[in-house]
Amino acid sequence: MSTLVDDRELASSRDCPVVDGKRQVQHVAPRTADVGGIPVNRVLPSRHRRLVGAWCFLDHAGPAVFKGSSRGLRVGPHPHIGLQTFTWMIEGEVLHRDSLGNEQVIRPGQVNLMTAGRGISHTEASVAGDTHLHAAQLWIALPEADRHTDPRFDHYPDLPSWEEQGVAFTLLTGEFSDHRAPTLAFSPLVGLDLFSREATTVELSLREDFEYGVLPLEGELDVEGDTFPPNELAYLGRGRDSVTLSLPDGGRAILVGGEPLGEEILIWWNFVGHSKAEIAEAQRDWETGSVRFGSVGEYDGERLMPPPLPWRLSDNGG
Repeated sequence: MSTLVDDRELASSRDCPVVDGKRQVQHVAPRTADVGGIPVNRVLPSRHRRLVGAWCFLDHAGPAVFKGSSRGLRVGPHPHIGLQTFTWMIEGEVLHRDSLGNEQVIRPGQVNLMTAGRGISHTEASVAGDTHLHAAQLWIALPEADRHTDPRFDHYPDLPSWEEQGVAFTLLTGEFSDHRAPTLAFSPLVGLDLFSREATTVELSLREDFEYGVLPLEGELDVEGDTFPPNELAYLGRGRDSVTLSLPDGGRAILVGGEPLGEEILIWWNFVGHSKAEIAEAQRDWETGSVRFGSVGEYDGERLMPPPLPWRLSDNGG
């Protein structure tokens, strides 16, 4: 995956047009990818929408059921820089291990957050005997000033949750209404899970300086009369103070939003950087086994290796 975006150039596209007095909503279709043997729907980045705030990557994995000889999710050792990996677990259990020595099983209703900073590597694997997986896996781009921060791992087993208007809410990060999540963030963000126990309509208050997207994970989502099937992102843009959503019985969606990052972001393979030189250096360090990324123990498989860089070495700027 390679995406070079000057976020400042996208400013005008953050304001969805108003037609006949109604602000429009952009449809962003997913594409299918394979992650660790599990098919996922990948919504961000796409050619239609690269970022939502600092959210730069969004995979919806599952709901999946493992049968026969399947061992479930298995993602071998791989590196990251310049981002936070953000996993919201809905069903199943996954074991995270990283080069800092952390081992943590994430269970439904919990968030794992790994801050890569200047460099970290990790593995992810379904817990032995587990037969289900349903999760949203996202990346958050670190601002340029924080891109070399120390790597760390944080696990959040208890998040703010409440019910109103027929919807069960879980605040994954940031602030919403009178609630604040404990999740570490480097830029103004919000992440909110919505689950409807019965068909219902809910009005959400929004910040006009944030841009937002809503992704239906289960069931169709109606956004002010516009229908979105599961895995199709409803990009709301910015400049809204509220949005009205209708969910079916058993419907689930995730709202992501944030202050526009306003910086150039380069995404290649598992790296997020602010220049080609930065990405190229990280790739060389991983390929040569540099101590920068450490090592992850107790995984019976090979390290994952990147494809060749999609630009000439003379283009790296270093």
